[in-house]
Parts: sequence; structure tokens; C-alpha cells
Amino acid sequence: MLLDGDEWKAKFRDFKAEAWRLETLPQYLVPQEAEEFAAFKNGARFPGPYEDSWTALIRKHTASGGGIGRVHILTQPLSDYLRFEFERYYRHQAPVGEDIRILDVTDRPNPLPGVHDFWMFDRSTVVLMHYEEDGRQISRELYEGDPAPFIEYQRIALEASVPFLEYVRA
Repeated sequence: MLLDGDEWKAKFRDFKAEAWRLETLPQYLVPQEAEEFAAFKNGARFPGPYEDSWTALIRKHTASGGGIGRVHILTQPLSDYLRFEFERYYRHQAPVGEDIRILDVTDRPNPLPGVHDFWMFDRSTVVLMHYEEDGRQISRELYEGDPAPFIEYQRIALEASVPFLEYVRA
């Protein structure tokens, strides 16, 4: 089943304890980001702090004992998009409670070869994120199988990664 619109938004509105994402691409081409990404490539920076619906969601769930997290698998050198994502989003979301982690596989094997992007909600609902090679989203698909492999992917990704703020300090 493909998810869009209200069905997709409901996944973030209705999860109880945890929303977690695996990101594997060096670039995501998101139409809503096009202007800011172009400005970034032309030297603009985003000092923030930013308060928006995403940071409000992070605060709400961390205050109630839940959480939002992600691991981004990447290699050096960082793409322009990853540098933008770090500056515009991660740098502001991590301090308010999103558990953003980096799994840098520049000098080591990827512990999750062939695993693609997904969101997992409450360790029970998985949404597969489908992208073109250039990072344009094709679709979101509700996975109807056993979530156990995705729970294991999460465990491996968390174990092999470092917190974003630690990664950027190194």
C-alpha cells in the first residue's frame, strides 16, 4: 500500500513511543528545500535556532519518554546536500532531542549493505522509502511483513554509529 497525504502524516501524528529512520543516500531532492539548498550552495548559512512543527514533535515525544531518531549512513567527502542537511536540520534538531546518529563507512565496510531507506514507528510499522538514484522520492510503501528484520537493522545501525554532535566535533 502506497502512503501519501493524510495517511502519511498520520504515521507521525499517531505513533506512541518511537519514530526512527534509516537514511542511506548522499542527497535527497525535496522540492520544499530547493530554495534553501540553492542559497546554501551560494554561501547562505542557517544560524537558527529553529522552532517548527518537527522540533515541536521532537520535544513532545522526548518529554513523554518517547523519541525520534535516525541514522544516516554516509561516506566522506560529504556531498553538498549532506553539508546542507547537517547545517539546516541536524545541527538544530539534535540539541532539542532527536537522536541523530552518523554511520560513516568511508574507511570500513557498511554493516547494512543493500538496506534502503525506511521509517519505523513503534518498532511495529515500517514504511519503505523509495527514491530515484539522484534522491528524488518515488513513493512511500507500507511494509506488510514482519518488522523483525528492520528492528535488527536499527540495532546494527545504532551500534555502529556515533551521535551527530560527536561526529561533527571530531
